[in-house]
Amino acid sequence: MTVPRTPRPARIALVVGALAILAAACGSSGSSEPLDQASAQDRLDELAEEIDWVDDPVTRSASIPPPTGANLADTLPDINEFPIVVSAAAGTESVEVWASTEKSGTGTDGWMTEVAEAFNDADIALADGTPVGVDLRSIASGTGFQYIARGDDLPDAYTPSNQLWIEMAGEFQTMTEIRGQTVPNVAGIVMKDETAEELRAKYGELTAANLVDAVIAGDLVMGYTDPFASSTGLNFLLTVLDTIAEGDPARLTSPDVASVFEQFQRQVPFVALTTLQMRDSVENDTGTLDTFVMEWQTFTNTESLQSGFEFIPFGVPHDNPLYGVGDLTSAQSEVLELFAEFSEQPEFQELAVEYGFDPPPYTSAVVVPSGSTLIDVQNIWKDKKDGGRTVATVFVVDVSGSMEGTRIDSVQNAMLSAREFIKPGTQVGVVEFNDVTSRRLAVGEFDLNQQAKYAAIAEDLSPGGGTAMYDGIVLGLKMLEDQRLIDPDVKPILVVLTDGETTDGLQLSDVEGMIEGLRIPIYTVGFEADLEELSRVSSLVEAASIDASEQDVEFKIAALFNAGG
Repeated sequence: MTVPRTPRPARIALVVGALAILAAACGSSGSSEPLDQASAQDRLDELAEEIDWVDDPVTRSASIPPPTGANLADTLPDINEFPIVVSAAAGTESVEVWASTEKSGTGTDGWMTEVAEAFNDADIALADGTPVGVDLRSIASGTGFQYIARGDDLPDAYTPSNQLWIEMAGEFQTMTEIRGQTVPNVAGIVMKDETAEELRAKYGELTAANLVDAVIAGDLVMGYTDPFASSTGLNFLLTVLDTIAEGDPARLTSPDVASVFEQFQRQVPFVALTTLQMRDSVENDTGTLDTFVMEWQTFTNTESLQSGFEFIPFGVPHDNPLYGVGDLTSAQSEVLELFAEFSEQPEFQELAVEYGFDPPPYTSAVVVPSGSTLIDVQNIWKDKKDGGRTVATVFVVDVSGSMEGTRIDSVQNAMLSAREFIKPGTQVGVVEFNDVTSRRLAVGEFDLNQQAKYAAIAEDLSPGGGTAMYDGIVLGLKMLEDQRLIDPDVKPILVVLTDGETTDGLQLSDVEGMIEGLRIPIYTVGFEADLEELSRVSSLVEAASIDASEQDVEFKIAALFNAGG
């Protein structure tokens, strides 16, 4: 079913900041116009000759522990990195509820925030007269699941976007249904109108099966979000596997389905960390994506998608269930029941509609599998996400003077942690930059020898000097482009770790047209950095710019490698 977009002027539109930045860039000087690939390669060669760089290979190997198995939960930051957005009054019988971010934020993303605030102000009490309240923590569905699976920090209740996370959480904790639905929502494929018309002409109805066929055939360039973090991404992954398995739950994780899925992934240029990242890519004329995935509530509140796009629902519904976690006391169960009843009042259901929780009629044909099967589904994705291609990753690390102290310590820990998430067979290289750029580790297979050298570089990071970030990026791209000459099928990725603005060497205007032409994604991780500029760099080729604190950078880099390779 295709749902045309109609204007909703009463709603608060999301501001697409990246587009404004890109529009402003079009009038800037330098090579702002995208180059074709051959011209971009020539320009890269020229810049690599011009910049101030040295070959300074690491001369020692660190002692490295044997792999313990990549586990995102082991890298989780302190739970307080995810804020309590509504607090119960002191002296109340309170429960802590973890809520997905599209309903625990502000504005149109703040439905449950407003419900919780009203509940805490309503002087509601238990049957014995004890006053009650709710502490509401805003946390992404997949991240909340990671904490619940680890078991160290647990909420009293969990309301992710869809039932899939509940089933998975049930493999680790007792989950007690309070409500199967708090507000309705659906996931959908957002597609440019002209792309939809072309596909209908060739495939007929835009069903999930036809879209999978179109991607495998190379007729559709599809992007979706990380199924370890995103409800929509996990739902899309399940839908693709269910389609390949022809609706047979017993075949979801079978080798033949996994093999076809690998063909599908081969045609997916990247998996995003966030929906915003993909949305900006589709709206950016220089992007390669024809379609991306998004929840209806986000779609209907995004002003820039009011025309020119279609929304095609898929997968299981996003009913925002509310479940108790662990062994609840009778008082906790009563508070959660009172909170659920309170949210069902007409004024709050009307507020939900106003905020976009009013999806089009849609009947799902996808059956919700068991939690253990869903975990296996994630593992299939982790194994097949690169489509059988070798991944080559170059780390470009800021060692300027401003990285001194805890920042460089955090980068060291993050790099060492990332080792666990880099797949066997991946090729890895390292560049360092301050006012001079250094090639510290030539790109090579990430075997134990390469890992030991990589770990030694991380351990020995020594800050000082200025910041020639674009010089470092040029050298990293040159290393990746050289690998692509050896293996044209390689999947190149650049990861930049930095804390500040460029003070030396090349500027963005010198390299942006070249970056777009090379089509090598550049993931930037910023420490109190110029995030606008880093976002511009990453958006040139559909990558993510991550705002990392010293506390959560390890987790964010682990999540990046989980999604990007």
